[in-house]
Amino acid sequence: MNNKDEMTKKQALVTGGSGDIGSAICHKLAQQGFHVIVHYASRPQRAEHVVSNIIECGGSAESICFDVTDANASRKLLEHELADRPIQLIVSNAGIHDDAPLAGMSSEQWRRVIDVSLHGFYNVTQPLLLPMIRTRWGRVIAISSIAGQLGNRGQANYAAAKAGLHGAIKSLSQELASRGVTANVVAPGIIQGEMSEVFDKEMIKKMVPAQRAGKPEEVADLVAFLASDQAAYISGQVIGINGGIV
Repeated sequence: MNNKDEMTKKQALVTGGSGDIGSAICHKLAQQGFHVIVHYASRPQRAEHVVSNIIECGGSAESICFDVTDANASRKLLEHELADRPIQLIVSNAGIHDDAPLAGMSSEQWRRVIDVSLHGFYNVTQPLLLPMIRTRWGRVIAISSIAGQLGNRGQANYAAAKAGLHGAIKSLSQELASRGVTANVVAPGIIQGEMSEVFDKEMIKKMVPAQRAGKPEEVADLVAFLASDQAAYISGQVIGINGGIV
């Protein structure tokens, strides 16, 4: 692929792009023709592996490293990425767990989880909105969790952060709808990968009507649809992907 071809591609930024769900999203968006910016905060080898695989498959990708909780660093690096053309798709996927019952949860546990998932969403998304709006086409997709919809024991911090995303996205969708920009939430349940290793098969069968964990690729398919032109009239929605948990 030559530089001219790459310059015609819409740019997509996926925060937390080196994780299980993030990497699946990166690959799927590259297949759809986006130039994918794979964000990571640690484990650069995993991010570079995602980029290499995308390029080997004929896609276009690069990696970027910054701490989403650092507003100044985030803005500085993102402004550099905007030098040539805007980022028109944001997938806010960065998030962490630090579980404990609220009665025993430290203030650091509470703040750190919210810093990454909720403040990180603002730090990354806010600088990119005006350049996106000027193109009259854009997508903002926040990866949440079923915990943000139903709550979960030991995860008051995580559930609060994800529920906060729901309110932010619903408000953002109203602000941007007339500009050709949609904003939606994807809320996965139990998905195969590092985060689901605490659940054994029997536990999953009892918890999930579909009696299995979801696949990262299934989450990526939903994100890819919301990023497509076919989803131009879908905005302000929190869409669960959880095997039937209601």
